[in-house]
Amino acid sequence: MKITIEKLVKAPVEAVWHAWTTPDGIKQWNTASDDWHTTKASVDLRVGGEFSSRMEAKDGSMGFDFAGTYTRVLQHRLIEASFGDRVLLVEFEVGPDGVTVRETFDAESTHSVEQQREGWQAILNSFARHVESSR
Repeated sequence: MKITIEKLVKAPVEAVWHAWTTPDGIKQWNTASDDWHTTKASVDLRVGGEFSSRMEAKDGSMGFDFAGTYTRVLQHRLIEASFGDRVLLVEFEVGPDGVTVRETFDAESTHSVEQQREGWQAILNSFARHVESSR
């Protein structure tokens, strides 16, 4: 099953792309709530290149890695990646009010579809807040 989320980011596509594709940018926004943070991130933004990030609870009680391989990259337009046996497609659609960022990803079986949608949406909302406040 595929899950799709999206968010309008009121910023130029260059700023949106930069925040999404740089380790320093990712560490600033990649969190679903204030009690988590991303401690490490790496990006090799090319087909066959790998990415990874480490998200941890700020109290040190738990953490996890998110990693995969880029399978398609069209600058300022889309990023496709595989992670495990799942696929992620991120589209950047420029419009008059900013950039709509749309993520479509394969659901996993550990958490409910609603939990996954809410968690990924919270991270995307954090991304938008970061980019818009950095302008």
